[in-house]
Amino acid sequence: MAGSSFIPYVSPDPLPDDELEARAAAIFEEMNRRRSIRDFSSRPVPRTVIEYAIATASTAPSGAHRQPWTFVLVGDPEVKRRIRIAAEQEEYENYEGGRIPPRWREAIAPLGTDWHKPFLETVPWIVVVFEQRYGVEPDGSHRQHYYVKESVGIACGIFIATLHRLGLATLTHTPSPMAFLARLLGRPENERPFILFPVGYPAEGCTVPDLQRKSPAEVMVEVTATDLDS
Repeated sequence: MAGSSFIPYVSPDPLPDDELEARAAAIFEEMNRRRSIRDFSSRPVPRTVIEYAIATASTAPSGAHRQPWTFVLVGDPEVKRRIRIAAEQEEYENYEGGRIPPRWREAIAPLGTDWHKPFLETVPWIVVVFEQRYGVEPDGSHRQHYYVKESVGIACGIFIATLHRLGLATLTHTPSPMAFLARLLGRPENERPFILFPVGYPAEGCTVPDLQRKSPAEVMVEVTATDLDS
């Protein structure tokens, strides 16, 4: 490809089928224990650990390798307090001000959520992920980004998986609307809030809703040429 440089891909050695299946099952069992929580411990988490998790998330594929994401790390108690106040204001309007339509309220009722978000101050870290709608060159000109939401979504998924493997917990918190985060955190015009992640350890005695995930048979369909030609 003209203008591109390539290096050899270092691929892991293929595993025997039985070992491959065992590893696949183990990964599933580990990730199937992952849950979103809303009751966090104040136990400290080293900053370096979060930096590694962000670096791991940034290994995600992205459109034209633009890497259109910014991970904003917040550990300052005062900034966390301001985020909580602003988030609760928006969430209060959602829950008590009528922004959430009846069907939505019915759908989230089993989760037991409300507008109170004390965990935003309890957790040692908040990570706010911003999508870069376009890039900005040193001369101020704009650089087009491609498949922004898809790229940032993949990075966030890797971030969640990494935190779980580290024994940490998080929540995909999306207070709506989220524009206040850009203003509060001083982000530039080309960035838009995507997801807010409180990050830390579960509180002692933390509970989660007793939910069941869909089985592979419910989320997977195999298509063959015979199916298409019949």
